[in-house]
Amino acid sequence: MVYVTRRETFSASHRLYNPKLTEEQNVELFDKCANPNGHGHNYVLEVTVVGNPEQDTGYVIDLKDLKQLVRSEIIQKVDHKHLNHDVDFLKGTIPTSENIARAFWEILQSKIRGARLFSIRLRETENNSVEYRGETS
Repeated sequence: MVYVTRRETFSASHRLYNPKLTEEQNVELFDKCANPNGHGHNYVLEVTVVGNPEQDTGYVIDLKDLKQLVRSEIIQKVDHKHLNHDVDFLKGTIPTSENIARAFWEILQSKIRGARLFSIRLRETENNSVEYRGETS
């Protein structure tokens, strides 16, 4: 198997806040990330697919196709947006990196052709990233 990764970047703001909790509980849990006006990040997204290279092309996936898919299905919908308010597929979700990565997986999983989605890695800061590989049985 060969693993192929496409890297994209986007900037977005979000607020970590659970409406079931009080303001005080949210601040205790999420600290400055619970700021009512939100805060922003310059995210790095890595989408990795896996498969066997095709005989005729040598590709696991045409990277132009993967680039177009990630940009149209994810980047155009989240770049320079407030993830709590502007992104339909995140409505009702606390937009932690963990939840964002899972949402990206759900969008892309069925749209990848000729390969299998292996992982979504989302870097929120230089020091913090998450990786999601789908549900395991």
